[in-house]
Amino acid sequence: MTSANTGFELFTDRSIVAMRVNGELVDLATTVGPDDTVEPVAIDSPDGLSILRHSAAHVTAQAVQTINPEAKLGIGPPIADGFYYDFDVAVPFTPDDVKAIDKAMDRIIRAGQRFVRRVVTEDEARAELADEPYKLELIGLKGAAAEGGDNESVEVGAGELTIYDNVDPKTGETVWKDLCRGPHLPNTRMIGNGAALMRTAAAYWRGSEKNPQLQRIYGTAWPTKDELRAYQTRLEEAAKRDHRKLGSELDLFSFPDEIGSGLAVFHPKGGIIRAEIENYMRERLIANGYEQVYSPHITKGSLFETSGHLQWYKDGMFPAMHLDEETDADGHITRQGQDYYLKPMNCPFHNLIYRARGRSYRELPLRLAEFGTVYRYEKSGTLSGLTRVRGLTQDDAHIYVTPDQVKTEIASQLEFVLETLRGYGLNDFYLELSTRNPEKSVGSLELWDDATETLREVATESGLELVADPGGAAFYGPKISVQARDAIGRTWQLSTVQLDFNQPERFDLEYTAADGTRQQPIMIHRALLGSIERFFAILLEHYAGAFPVWLAPVQVVGIPVAEDYGPYLDEVIAQLRAKGVRAEVDHSSDRMPKKIRTHTKAKVPFQLIVGEEDRAAGAVSFRFRDGTQENGVPVDDAIARITAAIADKVQV
Repeated sequence: MTSANTGFELFTDRSIVAMRVNGELVDLATTVGPDDTVEPVAIDSPDGLSILRHSAAHVTAQAVQTINPEAKLGIGPPIADGFYYDFDVAVPFTPDDVKAIDKAMDRIIRAGQRFVRRVVTEDEARAELADEPYKLELIGLKGAAAEGGDNESVEVGAGELTIYDNVDPKTGETVWKDLCRGPHLPNTRMIGNGAALMRTAAAYWRGSEKNPQLQRIYGTAWPTKDELRAYQTRLEEAAKRDHRKLGSELDLFSFPDEIGSGLAVFHPKGGIIRAEIENYMRERLIANGYEQVYSPHITKGSLFETSGHLQWYKDGMFPAMHLDEETDADGHITRQGQDYYLKPMNCPFHNLIYRARGRSYRELPLRLAEFGTVYRYEKSGTLSGLTRVRGLTQDDAHIYVTPDQVKTEIASQLEFVLETLRGYGLNDFYLELSTRNPEKSVGSLELWDDATETLREVATESGLELVADPGGAAFYGPKISVQARDAIGRTWQLSTVQLDFNQPERFDLEYTAADGTRQQPIMIHRALLGSIERFFAILLEHYAGAFPVWLAPVQVVGIPVAEDYGPYLDEVIAQLRAKGVRAEVDHSSDRMPKKIRTHTKAKVPFQLIVGEEDRAAGAVSFRFRDGTQENGVPVDDAIARITAAIADKVQV
């Protein structure tokens, strides 16, 4: 550049929707000088997609107020794969309302209205938005909103206030406006036909149950219509795989109202799958030097005061139960009671097990593992099948090491995690490094820096992609989390490996070093599956209910062509059952084609069909879940094939 230019003059490619000037994301209309560093932002980049979706959120809000001028505006941020906008309206949105809003959006998009940024003073913003009480509240927050936990930062930040006008390109008239930090697309036409409204929901203002309940409209936006259709196809596939739907269809688990929200019971078939998941974990734990421990579900509150959970995590805990209080006949307290809590974490109990006797450096690393059920008071609106529950069983482990063992042990833990997840059929991973939150952490900066660098080195040496998660660490130390992609490309956070230099100090944990001195161990928290319930749901959706043979609740069903062949199949199935195979014969009165449909729908891996030719030859015919068939397989070969598929954990 030789003189001042706008982004429109610098970039003529229509796929460029914004730019970074000296690292700051700005509109294309921004003027830049000859000494500025300028980078283009394409619409299909992560920043570009966020700008597209935030612009679509503005158009949604404009459409709503075009139809209902009395609607009050909340906020409208971009989110993963889409956006939402919150409104205070007298009556919740109906499907017909959404259709009308969608049509109004289409008119705004085709009009090509320009997004024009305007800096305003606080007084000017208050005057222009006098009829928008939620915007006025955000103006009052200003800098604090930049750190807000419910996307307030899309509206106001720590710096100047800005309003975006939607300007009619023909008349130059401002037809709508909104408080917003931006940036935005140059004009609404660039949203094109890649946007769609998805659903409505209720949402509390700024995420607090103490605030008014608003109506939220969710939408999605993509650079092209083809990408929108591909996304909608992925959603359709995800809906087919929804673990809540499959759990009911396959009779695996349920959430009885009599028990309470977020508390699941597993039915016999679901119990088999869950037991197999846990059994495989136990095999892996034993093979990798873990010792299994158990701890109670409830404890005195003082334990969580020592650990720090009551200071840092109380909002996520169930309320205290005040117990053990005694009174005399006159009602006077003769013995003070104590507060007991359902445990949200297992780590304090493991610290007490470590501390139960003296420890030598020769015992370290000491790896304590537990399938420990914990209880967390999740808000009712956040509960979601098995993926977000109030009672969950963690495959928890805590490893106590000397300082010089830290890096080697973390590398070993990461390898253990990845190998185990591959055994369940997940093999597409990347890593996330969560670092210190300055507002929520304990310990010295030096300790944090050393621990973070150690995790970074291990993650880098693994060869996997490493993504930063600034400020995402727990209060006691940084962590690596394993992010796994499932069969349809969705990402799930699974395993975590965290360093903790806080709890060993709080619990006065020690070991005798080689030189006879008393030293403090370093603690590693490791959750491999996260929770058994959530991992069950992830696997159920990953396999769309068609589990590999070793996990399937029913592995083999025998189907006689006619009743006469039932006894022959009983003998075959008895041989399989003797080898530990979960097998049965369908002796129902249904016709053979219906039996095949029933067990195919139940996603049984192997159906063994027997007719006269099979019986005469001492054979069976295999029918598989995809409808293919293999006839005349000798019984011994069939048994060997089935048992090998189970033993080798073959992914079908």
